[in-house]
Amino acid sequence: MKPTLFLRIAAVLTLVHSILHTIGGVLSSPKHGPEEIAVVETMKAHTFNVMGSMRSYWDFNMGYGLTVTISLFVQALLFWQLGTMAKTNAAWTKPILALFFFNYIAMTVVVSRYFFIGPAVTELIIAGCLAAAFLTTATASA
Repeated sequence: MKPTLFLRIAAVLTLVHSILHTIGGVLSSPKHGPEEIAVVETMKAHTFNVMGSMRSYWDFNMGYGLTVTISLFVQALLFWQLGTMAKTNAAWTKPILALFFFNYIAMTVVVSRYFFIGPAVTELIIAGCLAAAFLTTATASA
């Protein structure tokens, strides 16, 4: 198998991850009862000055959530582009593949610890696709 296929799979999984993160995490409303609603309302109500800007914990929560959405979307585009580049200069993609492989392994560990199994499994599969692309790149460029 060729690295392009693994990179296309990684791109699609990363795009789906971005979309589901946005729908399920960033844009969803509280669904776990009055205690969750109270926490969200408290996060929104408590504001403080951060480097001259009045912000709340909710602002940080939304900002970080949207940052993850944007990062995943850009990574999906990058993986697709790397798949195209791998057709003509596969060896050039290897350092980038290694970097993102280790990134996704680290993300899997963090997400497993602080979030839940769905995104952890997705990130582990993406890491596997990146590793497979790296290994087939070694074969393709030899």
